[in-house]
Amino acid sequence: MNWSRRHLLSIEELSKEEIEHILENSFSFKEVLLRPIKKVPALRGKTVVNLFFEPSTRTLISFSLAEKHLSADSVNVSTSSSSVKKGETLLDTAKNIESMKTDMVVIRHSSAGAAKFLAERLNSNVINAGDGTHEHPTQALLDFMTIREHYKDFKNLKVLILGDILHSRVARSLMWGFMKYKTKVTLCAPPTLLPLYLNDFNVEVEYDIDKAIKDKDVIYILRMQLERQEKGLFPSLREYIKDFSMTYERYQTVKDRSIIMHPGPINRGVELDGTVADSGKSVILEQVTNGVAVRMAILYLLNGGKNE
Repeated sequence: MNWSRRHLLSIEELSKEEIEHILENSFSFKEVLLRPIKKVPALRGKTVVNLFFEPSTRTLISFSLAEKHLSADSVNVSTSSSSVKKGETLLDTAKNIESMKTDMVVIRHSSAGAAKFLAERLNSNVINAGDGTHEHPTQALLDFMTIREHYKDFKNLKVLILGDILHSRVARSLMWGFMKYKTKVTLCAPPTLLPLYLNDFNVEVEYDIDKAIKDKDVIYILRMQLERQEKGLFPSLREYIKDFSMTYERYQTVKDRSIIMHPGPINRGVELDGTVADSGKSVILEQVTNGVAVRMAILYLLNGGKNE
């Protein structure tokens, strides 16, 4: 297919064919990562600004490496080092950056819609690296790539998304994507950590984790986002761990071919036991590796799929 989008803002707006096109290119770029010299000239002469207004390790480093592997020049800008601390607006910050003749902006922001806001006002290509509790499209795409390496057919999969779904932009992106593949998705969380927008999706809800995990092919565990939560959403972390944590005992009851996923960072001993994170069924580090390949593919496609 011919790629025509200038921005990558959400999984909701992508078609199944567009997702497949990104994955196809991602697998090609993963081969580049296996070479002794991990570099291609696809973005030579292009400048990418990583505009991160929230803390990040994996996503920021992943984008930075993807840009370097594509031979782009990249600059990282955080809240602490920008004029936002002096009262400058997001738009003024972006406009000033663009006036320095940059070509692409990767933005992470605490406000839902921040990436779309910039995309409507800048000439640069804009990539959403996470906007509030709205979406995190590149995370979902690297997750789909990781699942594809273990299962070819998404339609017949049984997927469980477990944990703090209310505050998770990753969960929202995953649900939009799985809906396009008609994948059977089950959610498991305390009622207070389930969002009101679930009517938008064809998902099932199961409150008993021991029932939920037994027949699933993919168990996707979400981080407890305590920094976003109001008090009183559940009695205590101890209660949450007892009722919803992936303990080693629970891990032993899952299917032999199941894979365990997590977007990171992991709160070991909270949403999952450390032995589960390091187990043979865990593909968490595979997700991290695939994140670089997926982001290379997205940058390449937004540049027109060619070196200019």
